[in-house]
Amino acid sequence: MTARSDNPGVWFPPPLWYALAVLIGVLLDRRWPLPIAASPLTTIAGGFFVIGWMAISFPSIARFRRSKTSIVPIRPAEALVFSGPYRYTRNPTYVSLALLTVACGLFLATWWPLVLLVPTLAIVQQVVILPEERYLRRRFGTEYEAYTRRVRRWL
Repeated sequence: MTARSDNPGVWFPPPLWYALAVLIGVLLDRRWPLPIAASPLTTIAGGFFVIGWMAISFPSIARFRRSKTSIVPIRPAEALVFSGPYRYTRNPTYVSLALLTVACGLFLATWWPLVLLVPTLAIVQQVVILPEERYLRRRFGTEYEAYTRRVRRWL
């Protein structure tokens, strides 16, 4: 197996699934509005979700950099990351993107991104997470298996 082919085979960038949920939500809201009452409270709630996104995503990406492995799923994994947010969830970047999607819905004052988050999470699990997990099992074997027994996939 060459280094180029040693990857999970995930070719559609995972963050784009979440961006599509927001974009399609905006388009659906134009045709079939599902408004969230815009208020200072929804803006504050959106801000908390953004803070949650940053609090999870930034340390997650930093852990990958410190481990000298790529977060991009079309590149080979050089190491497993067990520290930081990875102690609590095997997919903190995807959890953080879900928080950012909720924040976008709140800031845009529409329920559509939140409604579309449910199928987005299902798609991400099927076309991103499961292939990544199969790859990591093949690449790291028992070390990854032990990790999956200790830490949940989502939360």
